[in-house]
Amino acid sequence: MANSTSTDHDLPGYALLIAAEPPVRHPLAVTAQLPPLAALPPARLVGTRQASAVQLANPDDPQTVLTCLRTAAAAEGHLLVYAAGHLVVDTRQHRLHLALARTTARTVRYTALPWHWLAAELRHRPPGSTTVVADLAADTGVWQALASREQALDGPYALYGAVQLEDRRHRPAPAYTRAFAHILRTVSATPPAHVLHEEAVGAAVPDVDATATLWLGGVAPARPAEQRPAEQRPVDVPAPRTAPVTPTAPFVPATPAALPLADPHRAISEASQAGRHAEAAAIAAACEQNALRGHGVTSPEVAHWIEVRAFLAFAEGAADRACELWMRGAVTRLMAEQPESHPAVAEAVDRAHHAWHRVTEPGRVRELGTELLSLRTRVTGKDGAREDVRQRLAKLAEALSH
Repeated sequence: MANSTSTDHDLPGYALLIAAEPPVRHPLAVTAQLPPLAALPPARLVGTRQASAVQLANPDDPQTVLTCLRTAAAAEGHLLVYAAGHLVVDTRQHRLHLALARTTARTVRYTALPWHWLAAELRHRPPGSTTVVADLAADTGVWQALASREQALDGPYALYGAVQLEDRRHRPAPAYTRAFAHILRTVSATPPAHVLHEEAVGAAVPDVDATATLWLGGVAPARPAEQRPAEQRPVDVPAPRTAPVTPTAPFVPATPAALPLADPHRAISEASQAGRHAEAAAIAAACEQNALRGHGVTSPEVAHWIEVRAFLAFAEGAADRACELWMRGAVTRLMAEQPESHPAVAEAVDRAHHAWHRVTEPGRVRELGTELLSLRTRVTGKDGAREDVRQRLAKLAEALSH
């Protein structure tokens, strides 16, 4: 899993595997996936010449997990932390936790592992030396908070994996972990982290509900060609814009346009135009991770690579994913203290608005439209933009009521 230098590769690596199933009606069956992972040579798991591994199956004490995490964080070489199970939020501080074996809704603060402990213990490790792989389930409130970036799993590490929605209609399964383990069993050498992630996503997609899955660290692969809308075509990926955009009225959602390229943007565009969508997505994901390490989570640099991923999603016909990513890019820019009037902020929201009009599934239209309407209160855009969202949501509500 390491994207490391030769020196890092020669140092002994370490893997910490954590999987827990809380006492809920339909737990994500992750502990059954630990034996296949633990059976792999630790060096194969971590991607170093030598490595050791520790597995925690159904731990019930967060302090025990913390002790193991501290030991792992002290490892000199590359570190892989695998965390699987249910994400929950405590009612007092509203922070994300990984539910452990005794966690219930009332005992989250005492029996679950706070996710920010993970970030705190790993913050002193050398940049680029830590990978976190997560296969998680979350209820509607937590899942939507992650989708809207009100909550985040980000930290001082490269993050890959999946978060699936768990509710009455969705019963998630650890498809990502199964694919992840299968790939590592069958390859001759451990692929780079972003490549392994893209391959695992591609293998897991048939076994998950794409509309109820958030992919961490990458984008969902393109649908088969026969399922893509006729208007799909490869598009050039824009480099950061240097000139402001002049808005015009009345409001018309923006359409993606080709802009001048610069490496690595050219490599992404060429891969996309050649149909190598996973490769293009992997390059963009790697660039985003570099931006995260170099500039922080809330930075224009990170926002730019989120928006590049949105372009790729739109080119592949995943309008809902593109809309979601463009909104995430806009929110990231706002959190980076770029004003609502900044051209890049306005453009990201306009592109999200345009992509939203291509979404047809009612549930996704309503979900994304609600977030877009909220965003339009800050980034009003061209004349009629906010009213356009309101009217479409109103028509959808009326249609669903009949």
